[in-house]
Amino acid sequence: MPVHEPGRSLMRHVGLEFVAKKVSGGGHRNTNANLSLTSMIDFLVVTVVFLLMTFSASGETPVAKGLNMPKAENVLDMMDAPMVAVVGSQILVDGSPAGNSRAVEESDRMQRIDELFNILKAKRELWKQTHPNKDFPGVVILQIDQNIKAVVVKSVFQTAAFAGFPNVSFMVDRIPHTGGSHG
Repeated sequence: MPVHEPGRSLMRHVGLEFVAKKVSGGGHRNTNANLSLTSMIDFLVVTVVFLLMTFSASGETPVAKGLNMPKAENVLDMMDAPMVAVVGSQILVDGSPAGNSRAVEESDRMQRIDELFNILKAKRELWKQTHPNKDFPGVVILQIDQNIKAVVVKSVFQTAAFAGFPNVSFMVDRIPHTGGSHG
């Protein structure tokens, strides 16, 4: 057998035309890709089910742990406003710590809660900067346990008003209407 110049020579001696084409690099890939759609469909179904389970059209907001809200029959839907929660002696604004009500409870008199005031004032200023041509609605939602002392509720209410939020709404649990007529 004679010595040949090195290069592509594997399977060149086979007489079949399609083999020679593939070996010389002239073969093309198959245009039909074999994809299994089962796993992709499973993924999409799981994603859609997850999104449907977590979607809330009524604007429900999570209630702070350990909070027993008062109940009311005549209620309005939630609106977009800062949420002030009082749980135990801790005060939260939109879930972040904003002070403590211990000083109010101990003195048993109404007073401004400085940390809450500063946070709400900053939220008001931010709203005014981001909505320069609109009137500030001044709405804050109070999420307060029904067993909190009245002096604490009044202090939080008054602090919100001092910070520029005179329109206060209370978050409550809805009592279904009884359907009776008033008359």
